[in-house]
Amino acid sequence: MTQPLLIEIGVEELPAIPLLKIVANIEKSWTKILGEYNLANDFDFIYTPRRLVLKHSAMPVSQADATVEFFGPPMVAALKDGEPTKAAQGFARKCGVSFDELGRGEKNGKEVLYFKKEEKGAQTASLLQEMIEKWIGSMAFGKMMRWGDRSDEFIRPIRWLQVRMGESSVPVELYGVQSDTKTYVHRMVSYDAVEVPNIDAYEDILKEGAVMLQPSEREAVILAEFDALEAEHNIVIERDNALLAEVVAITENPKALVGTFDELFLELPPEVIITSMKEHQRYFPVFEGGKIANKFVVVSNAYTDDYSKVVAGNERVLKPRLADGLFFYKNDLKNGLSTDGLEKVQFIDGLGTLADKIVREKNIATRLLGLYMEKVEAQTGKNNAELEKLMDRAVNLAKADLMSEMVYEFTELQGLMGYYYAKALGEDELVYTAIKEQYMPVGEGAQLPSSIFSAIVAMSAKLDTLMGLFSVGMIPTGSKDPFALRRAVNGIVRIVTEYDLAFNIDDVIVLLKDTYNDFDTKLLTDFMIERIYKSLDANPSVIAAVLASGERDINEIAKKVVALNDIVSSDTFKEQFSTFKRVANISKDVDLDADLSIDTTCFKEDAEVTLYDAYEKVINQDYPDYKTQLEALFGLKRELDGYFDDVMVNTEDEMLKNNRLHTIGSVYKTFKNIADIKEITV
Repeated sequence: MTQPLLIEIGVEELPAIPLLKIVANIEKSWTKILGEYNLANDFDFIYTPRRLVLKHSAMPVSQADATVEFFGPPMVAALKDGEPTKAAQGFARKCGVSFDELGRGEKNGKEVLYFKKEEKGAQTASLLQEMIEKWIGSMAFGKMMRWGDRSDEFIRPIRWLQVRMGESSVPVELYGVQSDTKTYVHRMVSYDAVEVPNIDAYEDILKEGAVMLQPSEREAVILAEFDALEAEHNIVIERDNALLAEVVAITENPKALVGTFDELFLELPPEVIITSMKEHQRYFPVFEGGKIANKFVVVSNAYTDDYSKVVAGNERVLKPRLADGLFFYKNDLKNGLSTDGLEKVQFIDGLGTLADKIVREKNIATRLLGLYMEKVEAQTGKNNAELEKLMDRAVNLAKADLMSEMVYEFTELQGLMGYYYAKALGEDELVYTAIKEQYMPVGEGAQLPSSIFSAIVAMSAKLDTLMGLFSVGMIPTGSKDPFALRRAVNGIVRIVTEYDLAFNIDDVIVLLKDTYNDFDTKLLTDFMIERIYKSLDANPSVIAAVLASGERDINEIAKKVVALNDIVSSDTFKEQFSTFKRVANISKDVDLDADLSIDTTCFKEDAEVTLYDAYEKVINQDYPDYKTQLEALFGLKRELDGYFDDVMVNTEDEMLKNNRLHTIGSVYKTFKNIADIKEITV
């Protein structure tokens, strides 16, 4: 038998971001608890700013009855001289019966004491207090609150509670609040509690009280209103999904409204305007003709017939923020870009100041520019001397905006404001673009620097952070990576593969390590190699095979992985691969570093000649890419199969045996120049 169940936990306004971070876990936690109590069934988890709600349409009214079996000590240990031992008596107490009521059973081939009893399932209503407490306790919001004289904590004070099952109100207490049959509607409708006669009436009462319970409904209403506003005002509203989710979480009665601000603020860089809107006010930016307009969209939570005062109020709030931004912007332009003061800003303990970091980044950038000069010259049309001067300027100014008033106010605009200031102050395009792109890519799939010049600046920052932190022992452990070193390696991988840049990990570390405290560079090499597994989208065994070849150039690793993965992923590869596994297995006893010369005069079988001729043809060709070369090597399957059919490799003739091992070992070694095929699993 089942009944509907409603659990509503009423709170003061929930902070949207902490809630959204754990929404999925909140739902999973209740699913887990239902399983633990043998009450698994479907439910809806719903939230508004003022309530967390669970709704079950068919909650079992009780747990299912269960048969419980108890296995006790072996009979040889249960009886002594015909009398029960302490072990037997203890087992009887555990089962809640006398020794005479125990039976006999078999476990692991031994006769043991045994008891079976039927346990009646508990009533669900009697379990809800404990279940809800567990659920609430599982919500890891982070920073929590205590209120009144209570010592327990939650993200916000709990103000009301409903636990309704069928027609009954289930008595539950949370944080001193007793469950009852009332809820609260929108504050602009009523501040008083509203009676909920039954579960079926719950959503209707909220709707009449201007509360849209379902987040999906609130989102749909907001997007529909965006569409209507765009059509009415001939504008485009930026659909920021993260901001939309946040607005859905902080509204119960959403209403999208268009406001305006003075056109003089359009002098500001668009990012400053957008950041002021989003970060501080939760406004959506508006565009006209592809450019930011002096308009914004606010999603109000008010319930009224006249929203003009809501719009006017939001316009008043935005104006001083934009005015501050314009003041900072003009001041920064007047003061120019300067690194003065960065020598007083600590970077990381043991690595000096930000001024010291700039010196190290210049050193890295200069050396990388030397490695890639030919490519940079071809891309920019500038000569060596010009590029060296511009690179020094770009790295020198890259962190300068950290001293600006604007970045002090909006830290997320670092780099971007340096771009605008450098551009306004007449710096070369390569310089101001590199300043803007120095942190790229900022995440998986994020935009990459637009040129190799900018890429060098971006890699210099990442490499200095990597080398520096490893040199002072700040190495990521487990899931902890406070300085985003894993992301830095991922960024380097994406950059070098995008621009086809040679980047041998070992060589680069040796090239740069003289600037840092002495440290075990193998730790950094291993860390970067481990990240390659995460960065490349391929069969993990393919990546392992390429790395086992000893290749340490990230760009070449990526090319080899792509080529081999394409072949391994084909439908026919699995059935063909056994031949090459055999090649690898036979070669395990061959010293690949030794002279693997093959004496053709020792050939006794036609299959030896056939394989040797085919192999010589393969290795003496030039290939445009790794895939073509691998296809040629895997194309030796027919000759290898014939060889294995007709030739005994491990013959008693030692000279003949070695010659044949050299033949197979040579094939394996040629593969291993690209990838160690024994690592491949399909």
